[in-house]
Amino acid sequence: MDNDTVEAVIMTLVEARGAGKSICPTDAARELDAEHWRGRLGAVKQAAVRLALAGKVDILRKGKPVDPTDFKGVYRISLHT
Repeated sequence: MDNDTVEAVIMTLVEARGAGKSICPTDAARELDAEHWRGRLGAVKQAAVRLALAGKVDILRKGKPVDPTDFKGVYRISLHT
């Protein structure tokens, strides 16, 4: 699966959710591969980081934006504010 496809899925989902709302990375992973979504989580995280660095999305931890190059654990993805 190529990077553009993963990024497009993330953008489609966050745009559909709207401003002020976020998606779980598993939402994108399941959209990419409903049966083997766990194997897509790494690609989703990498795409989210790229999109955050490009200023398109925010990566959230506990509801607050974090540095996309330095975060761990549970996160969510929202449209950049």
